[in-house]
Amino acid sequence: MILFLKLIGESFGFAFSALRENRTRTLLSLLGVTIGILIIIGVFSAVATLRANLENSVEKLGSRTIYVMKWPWDGGPDFPWWKYVNRPEPDIRDYEALKARMTTAEAVSFTIDIGNRTAQYLNNNVSGITVTATSHELYDIRELEIVNGRYFTESESNRGTNVAVIGATVAEGLFPNTEPIGKSISVLGRKVTVIGVFKKEGEGMIFDVSMDNVVMIPLNFARNVVNIRSYGPAILVSAAPNVSLEETESELRGVMRSIHRLSPQQEDDFSLNKTTIITAQLDTMFQMINTAGGFIGIFSILVGGFGIANIMFVSVKERTHIIGIQKSLGAKNYFILSQFLIEAIALCLIGGLMGLSFVYLLTVLVKLTFDLAIVVNIGMVILTVVLSTLIGLVAGIVPAAMAARMDPVEAIRSK
Repeated sequence: MILFLKLIGESFGFAFSALRENRTRTLLSLLGVTIGILIIIGVFSAVATLRANLENSVEKLGSRTIYVMKWPWDGGPDFPWWKYVNRPEPDIRDYEALKARMTTAEAVSFTIDIGNRTAQYLNNNVSGITVTATSHELYDIRELEIVNGRYFTESESNRGTNVAVIGATVAEGLFPNTEPIGKSISVLGRKVTVIGVFKKEGEGMIFDVSMDNVVMIPLNFARNVVNIRSYGPAILVSAAPNVSLEETESELRGVMRSIHRLSPQQEDDFSLNKTTIITAQLDTMFQMINTAGGFIGIFSILVGGFGIANIMFVSVKERTHIIGIQKSLGAKNYFILSQFLIEAIALCLIGGLMGLSFVYLLTVLVKLTFDLAIVVNIGMVILTVVLSTLIGLVAGIVPAAMAARMDPVEAIRSK
């Protein structure tokens, strides 16, 4: 065993000596594997980061919340829009009836979003904001974090008091050097008093559901200012803690059909949207992206493997006479075999580590530049290291076997 370990150690020495002596060739050999590993880790990290961001955005919508709306969320290229265009929008009557009749709901809220508006305070303006008009129950459905001030009370909501809770971006734009609480801002052509500021959340990569650019006002105040039917209203129904979402959905569908007086033969004239609809679409999309990224990365690594195999054949050719001398002095076949296998594996492992280093540098650069945390799957890192080792074995086995089977006399004559 000691002799065997000593021979393996000498094999490592011969292999790394060969790599040091041919630095340019070694570097060129490493590039193929490095690029392959970089592509695999980079693609899967980008996908994982995108998925985490999207799932975080979807989670903000509420995993136990059902949205009663005119349009369904499960769109696509074959979306039958003509089936839904003549549906009625959810209205206040639906909302009040659901509040009175739902037994499996924890809370029911009515909300509209009025987009692309401008908020003003003195000479400061913030454009492109979303004015969200909602009933008081939204606070019980969505996790609304307020870092300064408070949410409007139920009595303020019922009376339609002109108060507002504003997003962090709005607060920074309107009150750069001033305390916003208690100040009056102009929005929708009316004056409203700021009573709270939402916690800064940051924008989403694909769709943004953060409260940073929102001015939230009581629904009954908005009803005196705009026609709420014109802004795609939605009724939010959250399931009670001890009730499954499916049970709440079933009751909600029955109550809505009763409110709209639909016969058993008639189709629903409303949509019940859940976050599972979005997550199912995301699963399908990311499965396709992962498959495509995997194929691209594997082909890149295979190209690097072919490059290493080619280099190993050249290395065997150059060291034929040395192999002959080693065998004439009593070197076993496995000693010769291990030299070239270790050299091939070392090339792939070093290339893999270089690829991982580039990925790490890119994640740091993206974090510093865009303030975006990149998700790197440790399982994928381990897989790429194993993959590098396997490619080294495959790329080096044939030239190593050729070297091990050489006739020592013929090998020495090749010089």
